[in-house]
Amino acid sequence: MQATVTVTPAQLPGVLLHVAVVRPVFLWGAPGIGKSSLVRDFADSLGLECVTLLGTQLAPEDLIGVPELVGGRSRFAPPETIARDEPYCLFLDELNASAPEVQKAFYSLILDRRIGAYELPTGSVVIGAGNRATDNALARPMASALVNRLVHVHLRASATDWLTWATGNGIHPWIVEYLLQRPDHLWSAPPKTEEPFSSPRAWHMLSDVMHSYGDGIDDETLAMLAFGTLTTAHASAFRAYVKTVRHAYDLDAVIKGEAPWPRAPEDRDLLYFLSETFRARLMKELPADKRGGSSRGRDLAFRAKTLLVELAEISLECAQLVIANDANGAPALPTWFLVEVGRDLPRLVAARN
Repeated sequence: MQATVTVTPAQLPGVLLHVAVVRPVFLWGAPGIGKSSLVRDFADSLGLECVTLLGTQLAPEDLIGVPELVGGRSRFAPPETIARDEPYCLFLDELNASAPEVQKAFYSLILDRRIGAYELPTGSVVIGAGNRATDNALARPMASALVNRLVHVHLRASATDWLTWATGNGIHPWIVEYLLQRPDHLWSAPPKTEEPFSSPRAWHMLSDVMHSYGDGIDDETLAMLAFGTLTTAHASAFRAYVKTVRHAYDLDAVIKGEAPWPRAPEDRDLLYFLSETFRARLMKELPADKRGGSSRGRDLAFRAKTLLVELAEISLECAQLVIANDANGAPALPTWFLVEVGRDLPRLVAARN
């Protein structure tokens, strides 16, 4: 199922507060963006126990229960996991990854809030969650009868929301500082092959193991951990960022002329990181119209051309990276700046084209 309208983690509690209390909700989203923890937090906010059922680990009888004799008649006795006296939050995680017969067993529980003779206590809420087939995750087609029994909400990752949470929940400061500079690296689309990819959960895992090693973690160990949890490009950039932290080697020093671009072959990842950060700085601070910019923006543009010359002498590829078009083929930097670069640095522009 594809999203038409999405919500962020910060918006989700308000949506659930108005929707989940009256109708069952299905929460769609990519792996690792926090669906399960957000549902548990929502249940806590209502003072409800969150009972989680994993669709991939269930058989129909785990929901329907087993028959028992009562007064000479048989009836199904639902499991005690579900049959509770007090209201609670029933969280059906990985619902759309469950077998078709299990999905069918959920029908009455989701729509009528009952299994056999048992009915969920008043005040209970039912929330399902799952990944999309496009996420290369385990997902089965959801029958139209089940789709039509749920209100569908699509969750997207939000760097702003996650960083707000991270600063108060012990996420390693190097990770917080890095993602403040590169919020676009918080999440990447799951790959079609079996390899790590970036997500809020992946960054959280990396933070935990970095805390376990302590600040004395060596570069090779950090590389092993980063490449074992994140998208390759993000892992490489984060490793380079940590080098800048440890050696007090930052872009501001390069722009001010207090430090040169790194030239050593072993610092090539650092050079790429600084080049990408330089590009991001230019995209953010160069004015769209040269005449309407601040003196700071004009000074940065003048200094940037000198820095591009120096960078091209070390790595033409990195210099091209700074002025490259965006993913859609459109100029990422202001046109007036690119015109000046083409006039003053024709070799760089010729190589780019």
